[in-house]
Amino acid sequence: MRKTLMASVLVPLVLGQAAPLQAQSATPAFQNSASEAQRKAVNNQATAELFYMIQQLQEDVRRLQGKVEEQQHLITQLQAQGRDRYIDLDQRILDLSEKLNAQPTAAGEGASATPAASGQGTPVATRDYRAPGAEEQKDYNAILDLIRNQKAYDQAISRLYEFIDRYPEGDLTVNAYYWLGEVYLAKPQLEQAKQAFTIVATRYPDHRKAPDALYKLGVTLDRLGSREDARRYMERVTREYPDSGAAGLAKKFLSSASG
Repeated sequence: MRKTLMASVLVPLVLGQAAPLQAQSATPAFQNSASEAQRKAVNNQATAELFYMIQQLQEDVRRLQGKVEEQQHLITQLQAQGRDRYIDLDQRILDLSEKLNAQPTAAGEGASATPAASGQGTPVATRDYRAPGAEEQKDYNAILDLIRNQKAYDQAISRLYEFIDRYPEGDLTVNAYYWLGEVYLAKPQLEQAKQAFTIVATRYPDHRKAPDALYKLGVTLDRLGSREDARRYMERVTREYPDSGAAGLAKKFLSSASG
């Protein structure tokens, strides 16, 4: 009787303790499965985000490569334009030299000639220069602003060439050639400056910018190391344009060179 009573008490106790153990043994398996699924989901999301970032980076690289190619193409075009303009300037000087050589005695064959500035020095035939219109004057003033105030020399050079092409053989066209020489002298690109000043001094000797161009041509030659040529041009300024401001500068140059 006593054994039966003890059995009836112990069996429920054992069963009660076994139930939590079974629950404990089943819970970790479920939790592990959920954690593994969560980790996979996180990994998949990270992989997707990484793939998206790589795609974005590849797109950025392609876009930058396109911009670099555009810049390289633009630089190549600008270099080609610069060479073309340089060649064109050379050709203009050669054409001018040929015309001058073909007419060496034109001023002395009976045609009336007007002396430079004060009536002294070498006679220079005068001409009527086309007066600028309002739009032409506006364009010219804008170029001077680029040179004097903004110091945007490269932009000014392009605008000066455009101005010369658009408004040929006018009063301000001669000024444009002169300022082209000034800008090249400031950069300094001495060979180009020499050619621009030469155009003014030889093609437009009766223009008001001619004495200044001749003087600046001497300055350019001096900087190029052609001391004797520079001296000869300075002497020409004092001889052909004796009353000009450039003549005074030329005399100072000659005096300092002698001293």
